[in-house]
Amino acid sequence: MITGELKNKIDSLWEIFWTGGLTNPLDVIEQMTYMMFIHDLDDTDNIHAKESAMLGLPYKSIFAGEVQIGDRGIDGRQLKWSIFHDFPAQKMYSVIQEMVFPFIKNLHTDKGSAYSKYMGDAIFKIPTPLMLSKIVDAMDDLYQQMAGLKETDVRGDVYEYLLSKLANSGVNGQFRTPRHIIRMMVELMEPTSDDMICDPACGTSGFLVSAGEYLKENRKEEIFYDRAKKEHYMNHMFYGFDMDRTMLRIGAMNMMTHGIDNPFIEYRDSLSDQNTDRNKYSLILANPPFKGSLDYDIVSADLLKKCKTKKTELLFVELFVQMLRIGGRCACIVPDGVLFGSSTAHKAIRQELVENQRLEAIISMPSGVFKPYAGVSTGILIFTKTEHGGTDHVWFYDMQADGFSLDDKRSPVSQNDIPDIIERFHKRDKETDRKRTEKSFLVPKQEIIDKGYDLSINKYKKVEYVPVEYPPTSEIMDKILELDAQIAKELQELKAML
Repeated sequence: MITGELKNKIDSLWEIFWTGGLTNPLDVIEQMTYMMFIHDLDDTDNIHAKESAMLGLPYKSIFAGEVQIGDRGIDGRQLKWSIFHDFPAQKMYSVIQEMVFPFIKNLHTDKGSAYSKYMGDAIFKIPTPLMLSKIVDAMDDLYQQMAGLKETDVRGDVYEYLLSKLANSGVNGQFRTPRHIIRMMVELMEPTSDDMICDPACGTSGFLVSAGEYLKENRKEEIFYDRAKKEHYMNHMFYGFDMDRTMLRIGAMNMMTHGIDNPFIEYRDSLSDQNTDRNKYSLILANPPFKGSLDYDIVSADLLKKCKTKKTELLFVELFVQMLRIGGRCACIVPDGVLFGSSTAHKAIRQELVENQRLEAIISMPSGVFKPYAGVSTGILIFTKTEHGGTDHVWFYDMQADGFSLDDKRSPVSQNDIPDIIERFHKRDKETDRKRTEKSFLVPKQEIIDKGYDLSINKYKKVEYVPVEYPPTSEIMDKILELDAQIAKELQELKAML
């Protein structure tokens, strides 16, 4: 969550672009992202060098020795942010335009990689040396501010805040998922070193980055001391699809700066026939578009066969079922309407999850979670693909606070249900005696069937009404008359004083 001084620094940086003549928000975001990536390359390279030295492992810096740029070789050190940011404006401009930018465009040796695909058409658009110098100084201030924050993915929050400035944000249903909600969903699913993880509407790859960070924190030795598992982590674990090339470019850079060399990030309309992935993934984490524009004619026929609708949120849930392998798990954000909508398609998708798959949990989130970008009410669906049922009890949780105020300011507050959600989800077998008046409880499958597969928590939660006793009417009237007499008396005393 971007607040206070960090927000002001980003706004000031945006202002430099704007006053310098770069007024298209998409161009500003792209150029800012490139500059952040160049800065991150230097930081990441230094971190890898220190880690290798501590472990006694060999490491060759990407900036070491002579670097080939076109038909000439240059000293790689001057491509480092920490070196060129001290150059005079004109020299800095020449170095970035003629050396650094070609260097980052050709950084990945695998020309079929996600990074190479989306950086190939990247263009350096900052028009003057003076403007570049101001941007570099402002970004040094920004990174200094970011370094003082303890959030693990503050860079991701910065990306998301930049994207919120797009004038058309939300038009296609693209609501940015708060980082702490992404992290909660990852911790609920507990990715393993053998997973194949997919986000079919990946945006800036927030879910994939968070899953990668979780694995680094919790399964570091298991992955990084096993050659086969490290190879899987770097090249075959993460898959993301989107229809916005800018998002894909940012996503590829985001993944690479988080140490994932070759994720499969691809331009793809996940709902169309061009997405042939079926029974493939072991884990899906997603916040698919709600109310997005949809070309009905290109929607995959096998999706429409099971779920005949134009509602993208329903089609995506059906898609998740089809993309998962047997035993695969999914945690996805859906608008509340998916949980209780009365159309044939709404009921069919809920019946599919309850009867044919193993529906495990519904977490109802307050509508303020997506503010200030949107005020939509949402929930998190968690299920496992079985194709043979398996739903016995469904765990419901009524999240009332996520650690931030639920208004447009989203200021930090002490109330936070997220730690409780994660702990209780992993101990659902101990929830059997919980009352329906509490935040979380279990509902048996048969009760859900009897209620027409309605998954709204309000159908099952009980509200305790505490009776309020009021004094008799005559006593209230006597009190009013007594107050009137007292007012009249005091008015007379005031009048006498005048």
